[in-house]
Amino acid sequence: MARTGFVYHSDYLKHDMGVGHPESPDRLRAIVSRLKAGGVLDRLVLIEPTSVADEWITQVHKVSYLTSLKSRAPVSGRVSLDPDTSISAGSLPAAYLAAGGVLAAADAIMAGTVDHAFCAIRPPGHHAESDRAMGFCLFNNVAIAARYLQRRHGVARVLIVDWDVHHGNGTQHTFDDDPSVLFFSTHQYPHYPGTGRATERGKGKGEGLTINVPMSAGQGDEDYREIFERVLVPAADAYKPEFVLISAGFDAHRDDPLASMGLTEEGYATLTGIVAGIARRHSKSRVLSCLEGGYNLNALAASVERHVVALLDA
Repeated sequence: MARTGFVYHSDYLKHDMGVGHPESPDRLRAIVSRLKAGGVLDRLVLIEPTSVADEWITQVHKVSYLTSLKSRAPVSGRVSLDPDTSISAGSLPAAYLAAGGVLAAADAIMAGTVDHAFCAIRPPGHHAESDRAMGFCLFNNVAIAARYLQRRHGVARVLIVDWDVHHGNGTQHTFDDDPSVLFFSTHQYPHYPGTGRATERGKGKGEGLTINVPMSAGQGDEDYREIFERVLVPAADAYKPEFVLISAGFDAHRDDPLASMGLTEEGYATLTGIVAGIARRHSKSRVLSCLEGGYNLNALAASVERHVVALLDA
């Protein structure tokens, strides 16, 4: 059985975008409750997050953006950053702790304390651009982790697999012209944020290292499995990543209210196994998975449980 780490902190619940907002603290409560009830949490290695240092945030985000976030962070109430995204008094501390938790997991994996890790964090990150928040996201946690792995741990080639139902525009744009990162995304298209066409393949030295697979509403487990095996696996085997990151959104589930895809929790387990196989062949089994979307609480909790168990069994 693999050793799988788990990152969580109660301060993640203090990020509050208001009653009725789909990206709510209840998402993490549902995940933790499910993992406890099934005995899965007892099988995980708990990794304590600490706040990320600004020097790592600014590897991905502009200093001016970070300064603006700090100046706009409220003492009480909420401040709107875009039509879908706002911050409360607890939001910026939670975002620092979320990114820091991902880096703590990266350290644990590189030290050999765990083989893989799942980070039950919020706010999520893959829509955050270098200079703006969007789509519920403040800091691009996965992009920050990739830069950290490269510059702190000397990792030469990183694979980022983004199976969130929404395209990870911020992550793609961070690494558009960077040959040290292979970015692979499946996403419902056309859908928010409108990016992620198959013709978006990277730029300059990174051309061909962005792989977008737009998917149609209703596609499900077998469609995803076939795409991962036919498109992702050969690309990853050719690239030979030294570390694998997952933007693990669970909103392509058939019960999710914000999308129209057909994945089930068993489908997520299958995708996890495929990605873990890539990591086993090329990356010493190093997989770091970060929570992104997923807005039906029961579907989210069940999918995360199957994802984590698949990591444990990898």
